[in-house]
Amino acid sequence: MSVLRPMDKLPDLNRATVLLVSTEDALLQQLAESMLKNDCASELRIHLANSLPLPSNVNRPRIDLIVFVINLHSKYSLQKVEESLNHVDSSFFLGKVCFLVTGAGRESHCSVHQNTVIKLAHTYRSPLLFCDLQVESFRAATAQRLVRVLQICAGHVPGVSALNLLSLLRIPENPHPRSCEHCCPPRVCCQLQKPPLLATTSQDLTGPEAACSLQD
Repeated sequence: MSVLRPMDKLPDLNRATVLLVSTEDALLQQLAESMLKNDCASELRIHLANSLPLPSNVNRPRIDLIVFVINLHSKYSLQKVEESLNHVDSSFFLGKVCFLVTGAGRESHCSVHQNTVIKLAHTYRSPLLFCDLQVESFRAATAQRLVRVLQICAGHVPGVSALNLLSLLRIPENPHPRSCEHCCPPRVCCQLQKPPLLATTSQDLTGPEAACSLQD
């Protein structure tokens, strides 16, 4: 077992790799499939994991972005994310980590308060997105946004770095729990337009940690 570091491997030419981490296997699979439907200038690779650390004896590509998915209906989901964060190197939190929260639309079913995840994201100085992943249209919009963020984190968008993106998505000191403007302000959506299509998107979910992945 090992700590994940963003610079421990050389980048792959024209390839962007994201790691989705959550105990919600079905939602991760649906989100991954939605991401793969997007036109992407890079070869898109998606790995799925229930938690960290990942096995250290497995050869995997460099990870450009980690997305921790938290279901507000499950305290276990939050607990596993909090435990997993201990296995991520601090340099990843310079714009290469994102928290995605689902289940906020049905407050009567929530066992985790929104303020809890807002404080968690603020502690790690990382972007926070809210999306009901069970709603296809919302999931598709979030998947498109994540693909654009991934391209920036992989260094495939000229003139924009992960640190630039982090400054735009920074969470205020006292965010309102019902406001998503601090999570994804309108100006960011305008700046993350898709670059011209240069290569086809790979539709492989690879890696042994991909609990719900397609088989090679």
